[in-house]
Amino acid sequence: MELGKVKRLVARTFKVGMNRIRIMDSEKAKEAITREDIKRLVRTGKIKILPKVGTSRGRTRALLKKKKAGKRKGPGSRKGKKTARKPSKKEWMEKVRGLRRALKEIRPENYRELYKKVKGGFFKSKRHLISHIRGVK
Repeated sequence: MELGKVKRLVARTFKVGMNRIRIMDSEKAKEAITREDIKRLVRTGKIKILPKVGTSRGRTRALLKKKKAGKRKGPGSRKGKKTARKPSKKEWMEKVRGLRRALKEIRPENYRELYKKVKGGFFKSKRHLISHIRGVK
């Protein structure tokens, strides 16, 4: 039997792709006619079925390691708006919580008034809040 046909028969018998089949002894393979002959040749090693080859994750692991270290996050790697990466609500929450914490530590006389100003978004930052308190005094 022709080697191509033998390969096809091996592929069908062992449910593997034709690219995974290597014929070591072509003379013996040509003589094989039945599936039993094919199975015997595979058992004896005259025909080899190669193992499956997967996609290597080595490059991906290296990339993830770099990303974990904070690399590869520049403007060229970003997609979407700034607010898609960090929602404006979350940004606001962080700012307000920081300002309220600072207000509690300082605890000026006009605490309530300043607290409401913080809620209303009057202060840009903690520095702005402190400078406002010093300016008021």
